Amino acid sequence: IATDHAPHSQEEKSRGLALSSFGIVGIETAFSTMYTYLVKTGIISLEKLIELMAINPRKRFDIPFDNSFTVWNLDKEYIVNSEDFLSKGKATPFENKKLSGECLLTVMGDSIVYRHSDI
Repeated sequence: IATDHAPHSQEEKSRGLALSSFGIVGIETAFSTMYTYLVKTGIISLEKLIELMAINPRKRFDIPFDNSFTVWNLDKEYIVNSEDFLSKGKATPFENKKLSGECLLTVMGDSIVYRHSDI
């Protein structure tokens, strides 16, 4: 699974198809999209999704398994609104789509790097 996270500014994306920078913002909706369309539909298990998105990339790129983790509310549904993205890029094919699974917390090593406003 690849996200093709390409955080281009609005200016870089507003030059028409031929002149605009290619790519979309994928990282902010990647897990929720895969969870909604693959796990909730029964195509793959949650365990398989975790393997594909977290375990296999660490193995492939020799990223150490440490105490980094994320906490998700898998029951939470939300409508994608690119204006809420933390990335400078706002281009997404999932605008206004309903997705399940909202990230509540991300910890890297000993540091909290993201905390949802509900926590």
